[in-house]
Amino acid sequence: MSTSTAAPVRATTHPDAGATAPGVLRLPRERVALALLLGSTALLYLWGLGASGWANSFYSAAVQAGSESWKAFFFGSSDAANSITVDKTPLSLWPMMLSVRAFGLSSWAILVPQALMGVGAVALLHALVRRATGSAGAGLLAGAVLALTPVAVLMFRFNNPDAMLVLLLVAAAYAVQRALEGVRPVRWIALAGALVGLAFLAKMLQAFLVLPAFALAYALFAAVPLGRRVGHLLVALASTVVAGGWWVAVVELWPASSRPWIGGSQGDSILELTLGYNGLGRITGEETGSVGGASGWGETGALRLLGSEIGGQVAWLLPAAVVLGATALALTWRRGPASAPSPRSPRVLRGTLAVWLGWLVATAVTFSFMGGIFHAYYTVALAPAIAALVGIGAWSAWSHRDSLLVSGVLATTTALTASLAFVLLDRAGDWHPWLKYVVAVVGALATLALAGVRHLPRRAGRVVAAAALVAALASPTAYALSTAATPHTGSIPTAGPTTTTGPGGTGGPAGMGGPGGMGGPGTTGAAPGASTGGLLEASTSSEAIDALLTSDADSFTWVAAAVGSNTASGYQLATQEPVMAIGGFNGSDPSPTLEEFQQYVADGEIHWFIGGGGTMGGPGAGVGGADGGSDAAAEITAWVESTFTAQSVDGVSLYDLSAGVE
Repeated sequence: MSTSTAAPVRATTHPDAGATAPGVLRLPRERVALALLLGSTALLYLWGLGASGWANSFYSAAVQAGSESWKAFFFGSSDAANSITVDKTPLSLWPMMLSVRAFGLSSWAILVPQALMGVGAVALLHALVRRATGSAGAGLLAGAVLALTPVAVLMFRFNNPDAMLVLLLVAAAYAVQRALEGVRPVRWIALAGALVGLAFLAKMLQAFLVLPAFALAYALFAAVPLGRRVGHLLVALASTVVAGGWWVAVVELWPASSRPWIGGSQGDSILELTLGYNGLGRITGEETGSVGGASGWGETGALRLLGSEIGGQVAWLLPAAVVLGATALALTWRRGPASAPSPRSPRVLRGTLAVWLGWLVATAVTFSFMGGIFHAYYTVALAPAIAALVGIGAWSAWSHRDSLLVSGVLATTTALTASLAFVLLDRAGDWHPWLKYVVAVVGALATLALAGVRHLPRRAGRVVAAAALVAALASPTAYALSTAATPHTGSIPTAGPTTTTGPGGTGGPAGMGGPGGMGGPGTTGAAPGASTGGLLEASTSSEAIDALLTSDADSFTWVAAAVGSNTASGYQLATQEPVMAIGGFNGSDPSPTLEEFQQYVADGEIHWFIGGGGTMGGPGAGVGGADGGSDAAAEITAWVESTFTAQSVDGVSLYDLSAGVE
């Protein structure tokens, strides 16, 4: 009778000759390791989550509105009375809206779905890399790198659309890999296309940056004849169009008079928003109604992602990902021993590497040279590609460490990573200054040992590998922990400690955020805690203001109106009553026009007008900075100020518009 307690591992025959599919059953230690990875990720993303309050109040206000009105839910309206939408497609808002409907309005109800998306993305990436390599260690490394990327920690603890975008794109990459394996490929590639289409409904055209990589990988490495590959890709394209286009079609066909204005557009068109403000305008910088081009969003160029604003967010392992990914791709063409560790065929592994290298290159190049609106947190879209390439590349190189050339690559990559970490940590000034020296010393020792690792015993080799991992992961881990420990609010959050002055909200690099931020002077003399906010920060109400806004609220469609979505959002979240955001996010949308606003007042639909809103304004706003756009907000403000009498409440100017009702 056998006394062995090892769990059996079943293998199934793979279509590629000599290849076997990954074990159906994992060893207990693998399950424990995965549980630790996902549990630690959940703890990192959930711990102290409520400290960020409403996080990005622009989206939180829309979540509150969607929890009150199904129409606002569908369109992604900024208020439950459906005056205007947010300037994105609404898929990313729907899980948060459902959470608030189930559990009530709170910071946790809004942010927990985002954290769970992060855990899901890490789990999917782990499964993908483990499947591609047959190595549990490679999957764990990839998952850990994604979980600990500072900008990923930021976005999975925040309520911007990027969390949903990343989750859906990682799921799409998993589907592409399954299609490459050759079992029901058309179903898997169609699913990949549908997931990219859904990602479009989360963050519009940014989702399509991965499409060239997905299509090229399938066209080159799928296990079906070329003609069928083309047919399958056409099916995937159709899936993308259907999954991403149905909502656009409904909005375009819906009578404009019975739906909210499409925020971010000048012509009330979702197609204009898709192709203009959130499309080509992001590349060229020519975005009507926006807040400026490259001069306002940092220097463009090949080194942008390594610069002072972006480097600490995501760049820690960026060079390593490129080197290790390219090395792994080259090694797939090298004839290895029969006992090579990957249960997958070289063809599938090449296709997987093509997916991630293509993803990384296309996204990095776009972010480096785009001249329109660009925020540091956009770089979370690079994190899955970096993590996958590091996991697969490190496993592949380590498996071939007996080669002088490959051991040299491992040593060079470690030296490069530790050197970059030293530079990035040095930018943080007095923030844990000892850390950069520890990373430099450990990195140097690991580099020397890796150069000769082929001569070391197995146990010594493991110690060297562990040292290299410490040198590579210590710095981003420290930044990740700093990010999780810091509350983040505003429209442009950044990860890690303060390193430089640049566009940012509360937390991370200081910049244009904060009450009375860029374009929004706030209200001088306001009571402690009361502020009209600014372009990038929400307003803050007070008990006295809340009492006025909620008085006889049921008699009005909107309890108040304010210029700019962030100014409106704070009051709406405080009262949980609809507040009209005149002009949308930038205050430069023609919604409503002066004539429409006057009619609302005459019909008794708006109670209060709140002065001092944060906006870049349009041509006639007198604030400056916007690229074109409407001056309706300025006209409305001027009309209100000349027609009604202001009263100061806790330093905030309010105008009672009910006196204008006849």
